[in-house]
Amino acid sequence: MRVTFVGVGEAFDEALANTSLFVEARGAGGRATVLLDCGFTAGAAFFACPAIDAREREAGPDAVWISHFHGDHFFGLPYLLARWHEAGRDRPLAVFGGPGAGDTVATVVDAAYPRLRAKLGFALDVREVAPGGAFDLAGLAGRAAATGHGVPCLALRLADGERALYYSGDGPPTPACRELAMGCDLIVQEAYGLAPGIPGHGSLEEALDLARLSGATALAVVHVRRELRRERGQDIRRLLAAAGHPSGLPEPGAVIAP
Repeated sequence: MRVTFVGVGEAFDEALANTSLFVEARGAGGRATVLLDCGFTAGAAFFACPAIDAREREAGPDAVWISHFHGDHFFGLPYLLARWHEAGRDRPLAVFGGPGAGDTVATVVDAAYPRLRAKLGFALDVREVAPGGAFDLAGLAGRAAATGHGVPCLALRLADGERALYYSGDGPPTPACRELAMGCDLIVQEAYGLAPGIPGHGSLEEALDLARLSGATALAVVHVRRELRRERGQDIRRLLAAAGHPSGLPEPGAVIAP
C-alpha cells in the first residue's frame, strides 16, 4: 500500500490544497487506486502532484471516496470528471459516499457543468455507503464509521489484505471510529486544533491517542488550522516525533508506505 498526500490543508488554507489522498494497493482484482476526498483546491493539486506519475493522473483512479458533503471535501469532483473526460478516459469511475451521495453528486456536477454527465465518455457509478457494514471499494476491503463532525461524515478503513489505513475525513473519533482503526498500519486523522473540544473537529491529542490505541506504526495529521500550522508547526512536529511519528505532519507530495 502506498499513500500520496495530494493535499493536507483545511477548508480555507490559501497555501495548502484541501486534504486529499491517493492510495495505491493490491486488491482482489489486482492493482487498485483510490482518491480519498477532492475539495475545492484538490483537483488542480492532483494534476500537479509530482509524486504521482503523469500518466496515472491523466488516467485517474479506479474510485473516489467522499467522506462528507462539505465543499472542501468534494467540490473538486466536477473538475476531475471534466479533466478525465477531456483526457479520453473510458473505464468506469466508482464514487463512494454516505447516504444521499447519488443526488448530491449529480447536483454539484450539474451546477458546475450542466451537460457534463450526459457526455462523459465513461460510466459514473455513485454508490451510497452506510456506517457499519463491509463493502468492496475497487477490490479493496472497506468499512466506515460515523465521526463527530458537524454534518454526517464517514471515516474509512481501507485494507488490501496486508496493510490497512484509517482515514478520518473530518471530526473527532467516536467509539465506532476507534473500533474501526484497531489494527490499522496508518492513521490519517484530521487535527484542526491541539486539544479536544473544538466543535465538529479533531485534535492532535486525539490523533496521538488514536494511533496509540490502534497500534498503528504510522500517523499523519492533516487539516490543521492554517494559523496553527504556520505558527506552531515545529512544535507539532516535535510532539509527533517524540511519539514515534517523525513524518506525522506531511507536506503536499509526501508518500507513506506503511
